[in-house]
Amino acid sequence: MRSRNVIIVGAGFGGLTLGALLARQGMRVRILEKNADPGGRARVWRSGGFSFDMGPTWYLMPEVFEEFFALFGLPRERFYRLATLGPSYRVFFGKGEVVDIVPELAKNLATFEHLQPGGAALLQAYLADARYKYEIALKDFLYRDYTSIFQFFNRRMLVEGMRLNVFQSLERYTRRSFADRRARQLLEYHMVFLGNSPDRAPALYSLMSHADLGLGVFYPMPVVGKESSAGGIGAVVQALLDLNRGLGVEILTGQEVDRIEVRGGAARGVHLKDGGELSADLVAVNADYQHAETALLAPGQRSYGHRYWDRRVIAPSMFLVYLGLARQVRSLAHHSLYFAEDWNQHFATITKRPAWPERPCFYLCAPARTDPNVAPAGCESVTVLVPIAAGLPDTAEIRAAYREKVLDHVEAVIGERIRDAIRVERIFTVNDFSSAYNAYKGTALGLAHTLGQTAVFRPAHRSRVVSDLWYTGGYTHPGIGVPMAFISSRIVAEEIARRSGR
Repeated sequence: MRSRNVIIVGAGFGGLTLGALLARQGMRVRILEKNADPGGRARVWRSGGFSFDMGPTWYLMPEVFEEFFALFGLPRERFYRLATLGPSYRVFFGKGEVVDIVPELAKNLATFEHLQPGGAALLQAYLADARYKYEIALKDFLYRDYTSIFQFFNRRMLVEGMRLNVFQSLERYTRRSFADRRARQLLEYHMVFLGNSPDRAPALYSLMSHADLGLGVFYPMPVVGKESSAGGIGAVVQALLDLNRGLGVEILTGQEVDRIEVRGGAARGVHLKDGGELSADLVAVNADYQHAETALLAPGQRSYGHRYWDRRVIAPSMFLVYLGLARQVRSLAHHSLYFAEDWNQHFATITKRPAWPERPCFYLCAPARTDPNVAPAGCESVTVLVPIAAGLPDTAEIRAAYREKVLDHVEAVIGERIRDAIRVERIFTVNDFSSAYNAYKGTALGLAHTLGQTAVFRPAHRSRVVSDLWYTGGYTHPGIGVPMAFISSRIVAEEIARRSGR
């Protein structure tokens, strides 16, 4: 069988995982990345001895990664090892109240009992249900390609749908058991990182509580012999780069695609912004789906036009501040979160009345207490993240003013000064997501997870108009998140193999 020539647009997790999977099938693969560094949103920024994961920082659902590397006959441990975080994360509720979620279930049960009488038993029941959903999702739903509404609303879904809570909101679901708002927030916060708010997300996503409370939160660390390099999600990117190069995949950075070449109704290569052309038998896109459809294809070649995208629920953008500090911040854990007493005000500025939030919830990542290589000795590498609405006006003046507001807020919540220790700083927000990743409206994540944007209701993996044109990544099923990108690529690779008889 003739080896097929494949071009993948974008070297994010979707592109890197798909590249390795197609090379495993015997295809010649080239991955084109517009930026100087591969990794997509998971790039690493280094400055002054500090290292920052620019995008994802949470390592959840470890079995997805184990199974991926096993496909190549390789243990994950060959590329990086995992440290179990303890605490898994710390939550600031304001007014000096702090709660640690830890790897030990018994301690978490005691925490929920403290928050609400009877909370331990309620949490046990909640987690048992979350585990059921998690296992059903992995076994029956996540790894399937959906091309018809009847594949989604099949007998299994209709029978299981009530127990999986597909048709009610997560907020309503948690309120059935937990009266204490702090307990509910600990079970609902994942939705922010899946691009939605608890009142709009299907309660199916309570399965995420099994991912962190049941399985634990981990941090990738360098393998023996490479202890001097930083870990983090960047270590997973490096693992995929090593895997791809070992399979003969070419990864070309600084190569921006400005057109997908379509001949005879099929994708036959790409045109580069610098004027060059590269031919292929198949093109796969890991770049922003909306950008690819509306900017890289002619109107008659698009599966989804501007009107379609205008009607989608777009996931939030983020206001990110990367800070290299001259000292460590004692009050922080590796992962720390702040939940406002009325976090619905913050969610409203994202989903209902787009605006820069006044007193927002936020997330802080401070990995130096786990990984000393992310900062000079005695220093701290801190990422400040505030979820904001996509498409907000973003000017130098707005950034500067909001930076002051956010740092005021952070210092008040954690009870420590950080401004006077700043050595390195970078802000990354709406316009940066647009320029770096061609992200629609500057979204940090893609399409929000709503019932109307789940499974078959997400953009398809295969173009409906152009043959040999495929899509992988967070816009497609199963959706947002690093493990989901791995699964999306496995679905695409299996479909390509099936159609080509491999």
